[in-house]
Amino acid sequence: MSPDSMTPGSVRSAADLNEQIRALWTRAGGSLSAQERAEYELLVVKWAAAIRGEIIEAA
Repeated sequence: MSPDSMTPGSVRSAADLNEQIRALWTRAGGSLSAQERAEYELLVVKWAAAIRGEIIEAA
């Protein structure tokens, strides 16, 4: 999914998204299915956007 397809107003903190990514890997036991890989990729895109937002906000 592209960052453009994210729902406005659904921004979560980078720390929260990082925790979700870690939980996904833990649940998957280190090997992601195709569905889990899609979820992981979406979480990483959202995490990157949150990081960028936090950096811009800090500046």
